Amino acid sequence: MSYNISTAPPSRAPSARPVTQRGLLVAMCACVVLVVGMVAAINLAVPMLAASALHPSASALVWIVDTYVIVFACLVIPGGAAGDRFGRKGILLVGLGLFAVGALLSAMAPNVALLLTGRAITGVGAAAILPNTLAVLLHAVPVERKSATIAVWASMTGIGGVVGNVGGGAVLSGGSWRWLFAAAVPISLILLALVARVAPISPRHDRRLDPLGTVLLVGASVALLLGIVQGPEAGWGSTIVITGFSCAAVLFALWTIVELRVEHPLLDPRLFRLPTLRSSCLGMTAVFFGMFALFYVNASFLQYGKGFGVLRTGLGIIPLTVPIILGAKYVGRLSQRMGLDATLAIAFVFVGGGMLGLSTSDAQTPYLAYAAWLVVTGVGVLLALPTLSGAIAGSLPPAQAGVAAGLQSTTREFGSALGVAVIGTILTARFVSALPHDIRTDHDPHTVARALATATPDRADDVITAFVSGTDYGLRMIGVTVLVLGALVVLQSLLSRRGQAAR
Repeated sequence: MSYNISTAPPSRAPSARPVTQRGLLVAMCACVVLVVGMVAAINLAVPMLAASALHPSASALVWIVDTYVIVFACLVIPGGAAGDRFGRKGILLVGLGLFAVGALLSAMAPNVALLLTGRAITGVGAAAILPNTLAVLLHAVPVERKSATIAVWASMTGIGGVVGNVGGGAVLSGGSWRWLFAAAVPISLILLALVARVAPISPRHDRRLDPLGTVLLVGASVALLLGIVQGPEAGWGSTIVITGFSCAAVLFALWTIVELRVEHPLLDPRLFRLPTLRSSCLGMTAVFFGMFALFYVNASFLQYGKGFGVLRTGLGIIPLTVPIILGAKYVGRLSQRMGLDATLAIAFVFVGGGMLGLSTSDAQTPYLAYAAWLVVTGVGVLLALPTLSGAIAGSLPPAQAGVAAGLQSTTREFGSALGVAVIGTILTARFVSALPHDIRTDHDPHTVARALATATPDRADDVITAFVSGTDYGLRMIGVTVLVLGALVVLQSLLSRRGQAAR
């Protein structure tokens, strides 16, 4: 296995004073918040980008959001493997440097192509950062503190999304989407200096990387999302969509064959024979699928539908974090008392039910009612993230802790990318179909910004009504999907436990 973390006994671990360990934990958590927060923060900039001089199409807007997430998701396991082989601290520092370079290019981009290039470079940096933060922590802390460290690290992935919304809203209130990327540059460099100072050096492992498996996984993921994203504009029977789905099927099949044959696979498909690991990865994907679909539409809904400014929009997601912040330290004990299956069942009911509740909102819905449904969703996220993270980590032996960390990162980010792609596709299709016939046929707009720019001022309410209709429908579909996937996760877990008991 190419992605293993050293599990040397505590006596060999570097001796770190408690203050040093706390400082290291703060630094690693800040890195996680940065890379996850960028996934969420860009959603706030979508209305600005849509109305900018770049004139992106609806599908281009989704790609601006998803390019970072796709590269992040597909390279996060190779990023961990590179840390194992070349040094986790070194790869983490390289990742922070690439993050800064990509953010700077994005801030200066004169067109969509260069913006996407910058987003891809930033995604490479994020993939080098995230798995190595956990690897560095697990190497540095004593055995008795590893479970608590994993729980804190996992909670940062949820909190990071909200910090991205709030911080992004504050930065974007300056009036330009470019400020969002510009602000990430000094933050990345400050964290680079901090990590260089506090992170210990951990042992390296002489294991080969898997470049072919990496290329096939990236290609398959891009092809799949290409088909999903281009469907509303190009047509579901168009050549580009059919080609995307066909290439995805072929590349995923080739990736599986390659991974089964190489000595050190990127990700061994045989791991998914473990029922707990399989269901937990599906569960993690489903939670982030719902959460980041919500982030994508929430930003535009509050700005277009409720008339919020960008800073108020960023603050508007805070109710989602309240349960996560207040209840994170109690989840472990609650899960032990209730059992894994019951905890996950309740978690998915709250996440999916919260989405369905949010789908009932319109321009006249009081924000407090909207916020209440965010709290409901947050309770589900609170219960799901530490529980699923612990299940993934616990389903593999300690020698494969790196694989567990990589799987957690990959499933989270792929779920995020898929959630944005699906909600963007549903939203665009529903928005266009809900527009008045004359606006739709005369101008064929696929974004709210374009529809508002081409329609007369007295028709603005019609455009916003169509957009809110698309938002409600998209959230409804996402909520149902999360509930169905959650039911599959719990059912598979119950069946596997019965099967084990019968042996």
